[in-house]
Amino acid sequence: MPLTYLIPCLLGLEGLIAEELRAMDAQNVRAENGRVLFEGEPAILARANLRCRYAERVQLLLGSFEARSFEELFQGTKALPWEDWIGARDAFPVKGYSLNSTLFSVSDCQAIIKKAVVERLKPRYGIEWFEETGAVRQIQFSIMKDKVTLVLDTSGAGLHKRGYRLAAGEAPLKETLAAALCRLAHLRPYHDLYDPMCGSGTILIEGAMMARNIAPGLGRSFSAERWEQIPRQVWRDEREKAASLATAAPEFMAYGADIDSAGLETALENARRAGVDRQIQFQQADLKDFAFKGERGTLITNPPYGERLLDQQAAQAITALMGRLFTPQKGRSYSVISPAEDFEHTFGRKADARRKLYNGMMKCHVYLYYK
Repeated sequence: MPLTYLIPCLLGLEGLIAEELRAMDAQNVRAENGRVLFEGEPAILARANLRCRYAERVQLLLGSFEARSFEELFQGTKALPWEDWIGARDAFPVKGYSLNSTLFSVSDCQAIIKKAVVERLKPRYGIEWFEETGAVRQIQFSIMKDKVTLVLDTSGAGLHKRGYRLAAGEAPLKETLAAALCRLAHLRPYHDLYDPMCGSGTILIEGAMMARNIAPGLGRSFSAERWEQIPRQVWRDEREKAASLATAAPEFMAYGADIDSAGLETALENARRAGVDRQIQFQQADLKDFAFKGERGTLITNPPYGERLLDQQAAQAITALMGRLFTPQKGRSYSVISPAEDFEHTFGRKADARRKLYNGMMKCHVYLYYK
């Protein structure tokens, strides 16, 4: 019987994640607000962890039920088959959140869920005390409008942690969001990619990995790799398959610039660790000196703005400068992410398309210029 999985994601990325899951042969994929559910055998769990570019993590769905009292929370939790996934020595910490629900105390909910799982497991293993010295089975709960959802996290560290970023400059863009920007800009393996305010290089690196079809999770490990319920051979097979899909993309080249020399050194080291440094050129340069290298190019950037690094006046000056530099030309497109509501007015042109996304908790728009 197929298992059910849940992917929490940044708001606005649900459709992209559903699209890539279907391409991985996941079953019954359905996008909801802030999450995507899908089904499949354990192989799809490993595949999604290794290959998903835009997802925050992959979770195994244990069950959902309504609870308006601690007794209902206890009984609903205890009724789930925790013994299928948690062994006698495994660690099973609990964390989560509650929104617009009768049960609003997160700490009390944590304690109740923990107790219910323990009471479920006691007779299964014939023990009263759980040492929790083995592999971690992180239990996560959400309670929204009195509906409880309980999952086991399979990823460990968030999937945005690819393993290549040793350090980042100020206000770095999450790798998952950078990858999404590349997808929304319709970046192709034969494109030249530009970021004239590249910071630690995340957009360029994610673009190069996408162009070469390098699976984002190949350089890291996942919590579920230590679970005996999923054969190690499944992980080995999926890693080999993911690695075999990578290509050279000889036509792709990326160009990054920034005024911060220290940030560029970090960007270059990150690119080396990601294995794409030969396809990215970095240079120290001011935005006002930006120019395309050839007739065609895809520009994607995350400029500094008032709520991030600069005061509002300086941020607007950068936006106005971009408007003068990023002129409509055949074969060139520009994608800019910004939280500024007056971006188009300051930039000087209405975008050809807009896409609402969240950078963490900050509502932003991706402004797409391609005509």
